[in-house]
Formats: sequence, structure tokens, C-alpha cells
Amino acid sequence: MSFGFLGIQFGWALQMANMSAIYEYLGARADQIPILWLAAPLTGLIVQPIIGHLSDRTWNRLGRRRPYFLTGALLSSAALILMPRVSALWMAAGLLWILDASINISMEPFRAFVADMLPEDQRTRGFAMQSLFIGLGAVVASVLPGILFAWLGNGTGSGRIPLPVRLSFYVGAAAFFGAVVYTIATTREYPPADLEAFRRMKAQKRGLGGNARAILESIAAMPQTMKQLAWVQIATWMGLFCTWLYFPVAVAHNVFGASDPHTALYTEGVAWGSYCFAMYSAVCFAWSFALPPLANALGRKATHSLCLLCGAAGLMSVAIIHNKWLLLFSMVGVGIAWASTLAMPYVILAGSLPAEKTGIYMGIFNFFIVTPEIVASLGFGWVMAHLLGNNRLLAVVAGGVFFVVAAALMLRVRDVGLERVGEGVASRLE
Repeated sequence: MSFGFLGIQFGWALQMANMSAIYEYLGARADQIPILWLAAPLTGLIVQPIIGHLSDRTWNRLGRRRPYFLTGALLSSAALILMPRVSALWMAAGLLWILDASINISMEPFRAFVADMLPEDQRTRGFAMQSLFIGLGAVVASVLPGILFAWLGNGTGSGRIPLPVRLSFYVGAAAFFGAVVYTIATTREYPPADLEAFRRMKAQKRGLGGNARAILESIAAMPQTMKQLAWVQIATWMGLFCTWLYFPVAVAHNVFGASDPHTALYTEGVAWGSYCFAMYSAVCFAWSFALPPLANALGRKATHSLCLLCGAAGLMSVAIIHNKWLLLFSMVGVGIAWASTLAMPYVILAGSLPAEKTGIYMGIFNFFIVTPEIVASLGFGWVMAHLLGNNRLLAVVAGGVFFVVAAALMLRVRDVGLERVGEGVASRLE
């Protein structure tokens, strides 16, 4: 059920670890990088609620969510093949819009897919399994460019982007498509409980205005738990976005001491940043096994808060680390936080949602991921230029501060689904 996430994360990890470097290969300055990343959050803001709403209203031979898995996989694989072949900054920025939109078409229904298929008492394990495959895919994708650099050297061939980076994206395209198709081929979906009522609802032609109205009405009627989780997500993803934007290039500039993006030392530093990302993804993979028993022991809220504090410690420690090997240890905390971020908020959210609107609310929940990313894309360049002196390392430390805020906010969230499970157990005992 969750294997497709291995391919999806392969695409995300290649993008996160390499796009800032690709921009610098093509001549971008540090203060320009945030605005060039604007594609990612904007496409998520637009695409995910629409895809979630449409998938709630879909039922055909492939099912409800699987048609969107396949469409997104086809488009994403094509964009991954084209991305490393760009020769100008505007081309890379434009293609990132297409890539992000395509990945979102596949990714959003996967969240709803697990909620559709599993009862409340199995969802922690189900979403933890997504974290497991995300971590596994990200490990391979993150180390792949470094391995290819070791084998092939730093040659750019006929383009400005090094050949190992280009080959990594080609492998990513194949992995994305293959993993998603495997999930489509090996799983089935349950039809709507009342298929005739579903068909009558689907026959009502809403049009663009009607669909937009349905999304806005759903936003207005958000469950209280979702509103509380929104603030946790905003703070968490501000921290993550700071990390993804600047960690690989911070390693190259601040740890390896490279000032020119076209030197072998810079390439080596970015590759080591990818190894660090692989480290936190490996920890994410391993920690996914610990999440369900830990959540059973401490509760889902306390578990997520504790994991976020581990991530904060990892990011803040980067400020005092000048040895590349020690950076791997700092990524342990980030991996723990990342595993929990991929699972716990969605488990708690799913328990508070009406079943017939799971897709649209999972899409709307993405607002609270992309909104801080949009804010960072539009405003963090100014912060870098005027407050942080274009110090990429300080931007990573700022990400740790945001994690601390998210951990504190998590403690005020109400876990409605867990309360219902407890009430069900109590009634059976009676």
C-alpha cells in the first residue's frame, strides 16, 4: 500500500538535495535561492486540495486514488528526466513548477489512501510504514549523486550540470514510476459504502466554481484538531524549509570552505550534504519501527513533541560543528523528527476527519506546509541578505528554533481519534 512512497520520495530527495546546487551551477546567488524555490509551495497550495477533492469524487476501474498515482508518476518521471538537462536559470525554475505539480498529483492521494483503507487502531502503523518507505527512498536518492561522483568524477560533459547529477535524476525517474506502478498493480481499493449515492453525487456537475466553493466550504468547516495541528505544521515546515534550502550549500561553503560553485571542493561539499541527508533519511527509516510502540507508551502528541525536540537539537548543533563526520551525528536528531513529521500529524488528523472528505482535507492540510514555505521563499532572501549576512549555516540553525516552537505547540493539540479508540475499548469492557 505504501511502497509507491519510495518512488515519490526518490523524486523529492533528489530535488531537495540538488536544486539549490543546480541553481548555483547556473549562476544564482544565495539570496536568490529562496525565490527560485517558490514553485514547490505554490504548486502544492493549488494542486493538492484540487486533487484531494477530485479523488474523493472519483471511482473507476483503477479505483479512487490510484488513477492519480499513475498520472502523477508519468508526469513526474518526464520532469525528472528533463530537469538536469536545463542550461539556464529560468529553465530550471520553470521546470521545477512542473515537477512539483506532478509529484503533488501522486503524493496527496497516498495520504488519503492509507486513511481510506485502515481503521483507526491501525493507522499509526500505516502512516509509520509510509515514513519507512520515504526514509528508504530518500537514503538511496541522497547517496546516489555522491556515489556517481566517486565513480565518474566531476565532469560536466556537454552541459553545465555535472554528469553524476544528471544520471541521478534519470535513475530517479525510473524509480518513481516503477514504485508507484507496483502499488497500483498490487493493491485494491474499497468502493464507496453507498455506491449508488456516490454515483448520484458524482453526476452533479459542479464545474470550476462549484468545486472551488466546495473547497472553501470545507476550509470554513475544518475540525478543531486540524486547526490546532495547523500551527504545528507551520512551525515545523519553516524549520524544514530552512534546512532543505541551505544545508547542502552550507556544508560546501562553511565546512568545506568552498567559495566558487564551479570548483571540485564545492562539488565535494554538496555531495557530503547529500550524504548527511541520506543519514537523516536512514534514521527516519529505522525510527519508523519505533514510532508505533513509542506512541502507544507516551501518546501520539508527546511522541511527536519529543521527536521535534530531537530535530531541534540536531539542527542547532550544526553551529558548533566544523568536522564533516560529526555532521552525520547531528542528522540523527533530524531523522527522528522527520520520521515523526511524516506520520504523527497525519494519524491524528485522519482520526478527526469525516470519511467522505478525507481526500480534500488531506489536501487542505497541505496549506499549512506550503504557506510557511511561500513566506520563506518570498521573505527569507531579505533575511539572508540583511540579517544573516548570507551565512547559510545560520539559516540552518534558525530551522532548529522553529522546531522548538512546533514541539511546544504540539502539546495543545486534541487527539480525537485516540479518544474514540479509548471510548470504544471502555464500552466493550462494560
